[in-house]
Amino acid sequence: MRLGYSFCPNDTFIFHALTHGLVPGHQVEEVLADVETLNQWAKEGRLELTKVSYHALFHVLDRYLALRSGGALGRGVGPLLVAKPGALLNEVATPGEWTTAHLLLKLAQPRQATVCMRYDLIIPAILSGEVDGGVLIHESRFAYQDYGLEARLDLGEWWEGESGLPLPLGAILARRDLGAERLQALDAAVRTSLEKAWQDPEQSKAYIRQHAHELSEEVVERHIRTYVNEFSRDVGREGEAAVRELHRRAVAAGLTPDSDLPLFV
Repeated sequence: MRLGYSFCPNDTFIFHALTHGLVPGHQVEEVLADVETLNQWAKEGRLELTKVSYHALFHVLDRYLALRSGGALGRGVGPLLVAKPGALLNEVATPGEWTTAHLLLKLAQPRQATVCMRYDLIIPAILSGEVDGGVLIHESRFAYQDYGLEARLDLGEWWEGESGLPLPLGAILARRDLGAERLQALDAAVRTSLEKAWQDPEQSKAYIRQHAHELSEEVVERHIRTYVNEFSRDVGREGEAAVRELHRRAVAAGLTPDSDLPLFV
């Protein structure tokens, strides 16, 4: 069983136990990649389990459905549109066509011209003048001020103001062909992995640091606190309502296909 997820601290925190043999009855192989790569792999149904943007889920509902656990939803967690002070935003970089960040920008500012690039290349592209601004996710949203950039729009605040709901960012998907019993077991396994991480944070620290590269300890901890919460344990009714509303708005805007298939296990 292969599980795809990103190098980001929230993912390595949640999945350390599951991919290191600490959840009894499950042998899961890690496949690490940036989120937009995982989004595109989901189009092919490449992995049995995979982290993706919620935007990507709406495009692959024929193959996958979301687990109730392991995802990233919340308040105050939104992508940030940033730029140099005074810059006109003719072209803005987003971290991938199927990222939730890209979808939110298209919903909030439908006429904004965009170009897609890997999330960690966006700040350098703004600084070099390759693009006028960019939508930041992951650790970049905590560090943009260090580069003299300013926030122009908090897309999480925009979403919460528009909908009154928490923002759905990323989900853990499982292939529908695994069958109902196995899907339930995998959902429980992801929840157990998260609970083990909360119970003993020291156990996963070395693994998180291994993949966090140049991130400071403070940024790593802030990243985990921001993106790992009770919605990660179970999406709950409010989280489900938020995902359905995001899907409804995306369909209405012509940005994703409609579907009557179940979204969640």
